[in-house]
Amino acid sequence: MADLELFPKPGAKFVRHAGDLFSFTLSGTPTGFAAKLRTNLGRGERLREEVVRAHFGRLPLAGASWRDIPMRADGPGRWALTVPLTEVGFFKAKAYAVDPQGRQHWPPGPDICLSVHPSWTRTANTIYCAFPRMFGKNKTKRQTISPELDARLAPLDAEGYAVIPPGGKLRDLTRELPHILGQLGCRILHLLPINPTPTTFARFGRFGSPYALQHLTAIDPALIEFDRRTTGLDQFSELAYQVHRSGARLMLDVVINHTGWGSALWEDHPEWFVRKPDGQFESPGAWDVVWEDLVELDQRHVPLWEHVAEAFLTWCRRGVDGFRCDAGYQIPVHVWQFITARVREEFPETVFLLEGLGGSWEATEALLGDGGMQWAYSELFQNFTGESVGGYLDHTFSSSAKVGTLVHYSETHDNSRLAAHPVPGVVAAEPPPPNLAWSRLRNRLCALTSVNGCFGFACGVEWAATEQINVHSARGMAWG
Repeated sequence: MADLELFPKPGAKFVRHAGDLFSFTLSGTPTGFAAKLRTNLGRGERLREEVVRAHFGRLPLAGASWRDIPMRADGPGRWALTVPLTEVGFFKAKAYAVDPQGRQHWPPGPDICLSVHPSWTRTANTIYCAFPRMFGKNKTKRQTISPELDARLAPLDAEGYAVIPPGGKLRDLTRELPHILGQLGCRILHLLPINPTPTTFARFGRFGSPYALQHLTAIDPALIEFDRRTTGLDQFSELAYQVHRSGARLMLDVVINHTGWGSALWEDHPEWFVRKPDGQFESPGAWDVVWEDLVELDQRHVPLWEHVAEAFLTWCRRGVDGFRCDAGYQIPVHVWQFITARVREEFPETVFLLEGLGGSWEATEALLGDGGMQWAYSELFQNFTGESVGGYLDHTFSSSAKVGTLVHYSETHDNSRLAAHPVPGVVAAEPPPPNLAWSRLRNRLCALTSVNGCFGFACGVEWAATEQINVHSARGMAWG
């Protein structure tokens, strides 16, 4: 029998959106043959149930979500089928021929893969990344580092006192939503972690890092106005309500690779954490840097997965539409597969943004596939020459069409401010004069080359802030 020809070709990968149509054709079948498409498209609920059940029982996926759909004749030896993409998720498909005796004949090669994203992510996905702590009294400052203040506080630090200055509140950020969502036209508000941070025990820096979270679903009391009538959850709900009332979406930074020392998980389930051979708890790290204020979770524990998945669901029930998954590449694919399946059982439109910086492209590709994520950080912000920018954009466009959308953040909390880039011919100063030309160039590059309008920037970019964000502090944004 002549070779069967499948289109799209076996092994091809595609990104599509819920509501799209997708067509398959199989050519080269002899007379008397029929054709079918074997796929789990349209069986998202069954697939999620199977994933959850298999991981709880430590069983391989049985493939119960797959089915055969008859294809229709579309000319001599040619068969076709168009399938509506009605569900969000990662699906596979492959067509085959059936001879008159009922025997199956398959074209060589792997399955076709489709990552189906929520329809609302098709376009205009401008992301404003807000660090709520920075929306307090330091908001309008261009420079907050004060040697005089540090000298005054040094004796208290030496005596072991915890001196934590006041920072911004969630309501301070809520009051700026007309600027962020209205004037700037951003469509997604991305919050850095808002969980409680260390205050005395193993606190690093003046404020402590929000990535050293103490509880997965609690809200840091430092972000709440005390008014005797509302709780922290009430004030978070105020923010979520105003975001949605403006027609925007809310994304939350969630950390599940580690916690801070003294966290509720560390106290309640020390067996869920990685230990060294000598019994010490392990701190995670990246780029040859160890994050000493953190303690690493051990992802081999299935009950931990359920605890984490329930935390994601709790935030969804509070109005969160998507998640930035900090250090997500350090979490195994099968763990993310379980978490995303659990979340989509109740909130199928949820978006997962992978922070894969520091991990391999192979890890990113796997997490955007079987891991169930849709978006990942692009690395355009780390490319500067014409050759490297052009090469990376080729990678962005190709990968975003096949694997998952790469989001261009022009600036993140881990990088120097764009406006702090040295101005040619200007003597260095502290604080440096804002380099508006460089900041505008890089922001325009990221925005205009974004796929589906997935472009993000850190709070203060719009004001040409020059002081780098520090997660252990509360830097200024030169606001206004």
